[in-house]
Amino acid sequence: MDLLLLIETLADRLGEASLAALFGLATGVTFGIAAQRSRFCLRAATVEFARGQLGDRMAVWLLTFSTAVVWVQMAELSGLMHRADARMMAVPGSWSGAILGGLIFGVGMVLARGCSGRLLVLAATGNLRSVVSGLIFAVVAQMSLSGMLSPLRDTLAQLWVTTGGRNMDLLVEFGLPDWGGLALGLAIAAIALALSRHNQISAVRLVFASGVGFAVALGWVLTYGLSQVAFDPVQIESATFTGPSAHTLMFFLDRNAILDFDIGLVPGVFIGAMLAAWSAGEMKLQAFDDTATMRKAMIGAVLMGFGGMLAGGCAIGAGVTGGSIFVGTAWLALFFMWVGAMATDLLVDQRGAQLAT
Repeated sequence: MDLLLLIETLADRLGEASLAALFGLATGVTFGIAAQRSRFCLRAATVEFARGQLGDRMAVWLLTFSTAVVWVQMAELSGLMHRADARMMAVPGSWSGAILGGLIFGVGMVLARGCSGRLLVLAATGNLRSVVSGLIFAVVAQMSLSGMLSPLRDTLAQLWVTTGGRNMDLLVEFGLPDWGGLALGLAIAAIALALSRHNQISAVRLVFASGVGFAVALGWVLTYGLSQVAFDPVQIESATFTGPSAHTLMFFLDRNAILDFDIGLVPGVFIGAMLAAWSAGEMKLQAFDDTATMRKAMIGAVLMGFGGMLAGGCAIGAGVTGGSIFVGTAWLALFFMWVGAMATDLLVDQRGAQLAT
């Protein structure tokens, strides 16, 4: 039985909405397990880089990013997905949103000591700091999507948008062949593996790091397959945490909310990370160290909620998921997340440490 036939059979039995949520759950559990065991974190990678290091966090991030590109591009070449049909590619993108939102998100990511995806993974291990920050992030994301912050977000996003009614496909824009994305992913993976060997990262951790990239590809393939057999339109999407966090929050607050991929994704990540931490004996309650740390984390969560929605995705959604299909604004947002995070580490954390001594 081929994949589309299997998905069609499941859709007939479970219903399209329930199956979409189930696909989100499967993607989330895979992501949560892999992210917890690999300690994948963009914030940690940017901090290492800002301090002139190419350590294990940088190696893990590069391997995750590159394997996401490899898996997704292989799926594209195999006909298991079509990136041009993905929602973030098929709608206009915002260059101004990517720049401003990326910068804001990067600042918030360092202040909160983790991106939105990392906060969700840590919350599942008993980190109460991440629980508080994650809830604030979700509320502000919802405010930025359709609440009191949405007019400001819309104004900033409309300053500079892509032309032609679609986002920019970087592979098409630069005239690369169909296999160009796969080749680039393999090249980055080779660099990541060399860096991993230099840092003596265990093979198990490398497998889990590549598992995060696989989870991104899994989401793309499953939602694309469902879109091909569903009667109603289905968004082709994968792992991201800005919009889904807001949607999940509203799902539990609105009795009329419906099931979709997002509603399965966020609980799935939490469940997967919790199972991984429990099996490894890493469940541990942790609270804020002091009021200064709490204040920074709360401010960071606010900035990530607004910045992620403005940028069109978080460090995972834009930085890995959007990057894996070569969405122009996603790559730009990722670049400015790095800029914002590195500048914040230099001006806040490193300078603060120097003043303390």
